[in-house]
Amino acid sequence: MKMQSCFLYALTLFMTTSFGIVSAQNSTVAGSEFGIKGGVNMSNLYSDDVDDNNVLWGFNAGLFAAFPIANNVFIQSEVLYTTKGAELEYDNNVISGAAKFKLNYIEVPLLVRLNITENFNIHAGGYASYLINAKLTNETENGNAFEFDEDLNTDDFQTFDAGLSVGAGLDIKPVSIGLRYNYGLATVGKERDFAGTNYTFPDAKNSNLNLYLSYKLN
Repeated sequence: MKMQSCFLYALTLFMTTSFGIVSAQNSTVAGSEFGIKGGVNMSNLYSDDVDDNNVLWGFNAGLFAAFPIANNVFIQSEVLYTTKGAELEYDNNVISGAAKFKLNYIEVPLLVRLNITENFNIHAGGYASYLINAKLTNETENGNAFEFDEDLNTDDFQTFDAGLSVGAGLDIKPVSIGLRYNYGLATVGKERDFAGTNYTFPDAKNSNLNLYLSYKLN
């Protein structure tokens, strides 16, 4: 868990610093792009102990900036509000039941975009996210249901998330439509104590497929 936290902080710092450097060096370079984007999220959680058969629908919206670093190659960064989570069943030998998670993040992807043709691109990189709120509806194996809605001071979820991103886009300037998959590397839940036994709930990571539409403003 300590190594995971260090990785999250390091990735966040790297992405923020990189975006600042690229912005400063390329803000006046011809070919720079700025715009808005948004789309639909299809999210779930994955792990060995979680059986997630249901997609949780959500959305993402925010801003993007892209700066050329070579012919047809761009560094692209985004700042997004994005909803993730899952509707899942769990059984980790301590407790079992069903839960619906809604996790809302401020997310900063940092991507390398390659324009294969004038109208088609592929992109890959990483993202770092900051959890701004979370909501869980849970029903345990004994049929008891409860709901809570807590702020960022809660101990129920990790504050930071990070992962890998890969996608492709169709460019019909000034509009682009694309599909991207985000593969989380950080466990969503935190370690807890239950009847003298330590466990992590949810012991799972984010998995998110999003269909987006972007509009270039310059």
